[in-house]
Amino acid sequence: MATKIRLQRHGKKGRPFYHLVVADARAPRDGKFIERIGSYNPNTNPATIVLDFDKALDWMNNGAQPTDTARTILSDKGVLYKKHLLGGVKKGAFDEAAAEAKFVAWTEANDARTAGKKDGLATTKAEAKKIALAAEAKKKEEKAAAIAAKNAPVVEETPAEETEAPAAEETEG
Repeated sequence: MATKIRLQRHGKKGRPFYHLVVADARAPRDGKFIERIGSYNPNTNPATIVLDFDKALDWMNNGAQPTDTARTILSDKGVLYKKHLLGGVKKGAFDEAAAEAKFVAWTEANDARTAGKKDGLATTKAEAKKIALAAEAKKKEEKAAAIAAKNAPVVEETPAEETEAPAAEETEG
């Protein structure tokens, strides 16, 4: 039986949520499956991925073929890299300790990259909020000034300079 690791769609219209499942290749997309190995939520930024790493690796080693999107998810979580390293151990290219050290280094770098993206998104969001708040405060001040000008009593001022200037000319002459 040919097995596929693929996404099974859930959620309402416009708000998809996926389960990562192992299913017979002949089964329909949202139909019968063999085992659920994780979930994927693309609605969050960055996307939330929950994966049972050991089950996914076991299915990959048993020959399950991931679909394109499932392959991307498994690659992001390191399942494909771990399978690659285990293949190198099996061929004798390096020992299991070296493979584990390489995988731990890759995992730390991947976690740092993800944390950097989350921090960058949080910083951008905070800056956008600060700019919006400043623009709103400026708009509020302009509105308050306009209301104050509208409500101020109108006082007609007589031009003082015009009345004093002719008087000064008369005394000279």
